[in-house]
Amino acid sequence: MLLKNIIFDLGGVLVDWNPKYVYSKVFHTEEAMNYFLNNICTFHWNEQQDAGRTIAEAEAMLISQYPQYASEIKIYYDRWVDMLGGPIQPTVEVLDALLNSNKYGIYALTNWSAETWPTALGIYDFLSWFKGVLVSGQEKMKKPDAEIFHLMCERYQLNPSDTLFIDDNVNNINTANSLGFQTVHFTGLDKLDEVKILL
Repeated sequence: MLLKNIIFDLGGVLVDWNPKYVYSKVFHTEEAMNYFLNNICTFHWNEQQDAGRTIAEAEAMLISQYPQYASEIKIYYDRWVDMLGGPIQPTVEVLDALLNSNKYGIYALTNWSAETWPTALGIYDFLSWFKGVLVSGQEKMKKPDAEIFHLMCERYQLNPSDTLFIDDNVNNINTANSLGFQTVHFTGLDKLDEVKILL
């Protein structure tokens, strides 16, 4: 099938990020850490910041519910940079090669807080390599909602049928498939072979 454009997700595909990098040093046991991340500072809670909720609002809400965890809740964004494990280098190298091939328009669509995004831009040069980037927190919408995919196509004049979408989250992949995108579900570096064949 004809391919003109490639859209990369960032977290889990090009950037390693995991709250456990911080909280494994905060809590004395893995059980206590997992309880906190599964029940208090959850993935869903973080995702609302990716959808545009401010960090201040998010912290205030949780601290009012769990005052006994106030200091641990504050750590989440105070030490957010320490949750970054660095670039996923093999994927960054493939991104570089795709850009140098000049065969495709290369874009990024990411669930990312508008408040932490500028910090990431300052750390990772490759985040500025894309022809266009859509950041969920800046748009106040997020994957896997179809509206953010529609906005991506509208803003950058993309046709789903000739665009490949790469993401590690199966819910995002399912939405992209339903909208007619070509997709690669990035479950690990072995999936890079499906992208390298485009070079």
